[in-house]
This record gives sequence, structure tokens and C-alpha cells, in this order.
Amino acid sequence: MIKVKRERTADCVVIGFRWAKDLKGEAVGSLLLGLYGPDGELWQVGFTSGFTQPARRELVPFLEPYRDETSEDPPPGIAPMSRWAHGKDLSYEKLRPELVCEVAFDQVTGHRIRHGSRFVRWRPDKPAESCTFEQLTIPATVNLKKLLA
Repeated sequence: MIKVKRERTADCVVIGFRWAKDLKGEAVGSLLLGLYGPDGELWQVGFTSGFTQPARRELVPFLEPYRDETSEDPPPGIAPMSRWAHGKDLSYEKLRPELVCEVAFDQVTGHRIRHGSRFVRWRPDKPAESCTFEQLTIPATVNLKKLLA
């Protein structure tokens, strides 16, 4: 038996970031990811945070030109009083919705990428408006009977 873990990718808008807890102002802790809904609204769908320490520091000057403001409120799409967020600092640095990155993930529940995601690459060739929830929906196009035969 061979276990094969399915990995999917999506292009997401980088809507903001959180500072690294121990290096506030010096290093990025995580990037907040967003997708556009059918109504044109941009919603947070997850985050990615698996960067090396040098990469976390390099992200600060890279993201600086895109910074908009600091928000004390959680991003759209996050329940402010969930049992996991109770008492947690949900502030983040907002970015103008211009940067797009590709992330890899393995599970989606509702409208959220679960268990975090892995940063793959920046996508300067992709317009932010093309990052929609449709990427998270996979149509059933595989003939399972043929596949299992």
C-alpha cells in the first residue's frame, strides 16, 4: 500500500501580515491570504507562515510599499469571538490587495484553508482580481470506475 497525500495549490491575494511575536517590527510572522467571493468582496481564507528567519526579515522591506494601515479588528471572514481567538491579539498590518502568491494546501473546510498552507512562490503575472473562491472548488471530472478498474 502506498499513501499519497493530495496537495492542491491556489493563487491568493496577500491582504496583510502579522509580525513575528518575538520580533515585532523586525520580522513577518505570517501572511494573511484572501480570495474574492462572487459578490466581489475580499475575504480572508487562511494564512501561510513557514518562512525561515532570514526570509521573515526580508519580507519587511518587500511588503513595506504595499502597507496600508494597522487594524485592531480581525480581517473579513474571521469570527472575532471564536473559541480559538478568545483573548488573542487579532491585529494585523493591512496591505493593498495587489500582491498575489501561490500557496499549497491539503484541506478546505467551508471557505477556509485549514491547517495553514505552504508558500510556493510570488505570482507577479496574476492580477489580484483573478483570485477567487472558484479555485477551491474541484469539479468531479474523474471517472472513478475507470480509475479503479
